[in-house]
Amino acid sequence: MDTFLLVLFAYLYGSVLFGEHIARLKGVDIRSVGSGNVGATNVARALGKRYALIVFFLDFSKGLIPMLLSKLYFGLESWATFFVGMASLLGHMYPIFHNFGGGKGVATAFGTLTALSPLTALLSITFWGLMFRWKKIVSLASLSSSLFATFLLLLQGYPKNVLLLSLLMTVLIFYSHRENIVRLLEGKEYRFR
Repeated sequence: MDTFLLVLFAYLYGSVLFGEHIARLKGVDIRSVGSGNVGATNVARALGKRYALIVFFLDFSKGLIPMLLSKLYFGLESWATFFVGMASLLGHMYPIFHNFGGGKGVATAFGTLTALSPLTALLSITFWGLMFRWKKIVSLASLSSSLFATFLLLLQGYPKNVLLLSLLMTVLIFYSHRENIVRLLEGKEYRFR
């Protein structure tokens, strides 16, 4: 398989904003509801948990499928794997089909992580669940678990391309959550009840 074609596929598949399309099918403009974000958290507010789970797993597949293909054809240590992972996340966050205004990238990054290291993904989602159960704040759980995942990959001695991918994904997730971080610091971030 050609590296460029897989990177292109990863970006274009990432650019499909499932949350926006599903909400539109239900007669809801997701960008005018709640936080205005197209991800599963805002879909949960607007349409309920069932639709949020559908959106989560579709967004998750954006990272999982291209990364599994990259591992299969190029191997874990190939820099093609790095570029495929970045393309998936950048497609979701800056989609060409939606004027480069996309989601925050957590589910897509988690899909990429699951393909890279299932054990790390399992430990990270467990950490996310514990943090959410404690604080009831999705953004805090997402930010802390992304840092946790990068730390775990480092401890396990993953190759440089994987560590750099995880680090850059974490930086992008923090950047996409910059408004949430301000609200967290001010004690005004949304809590699920």
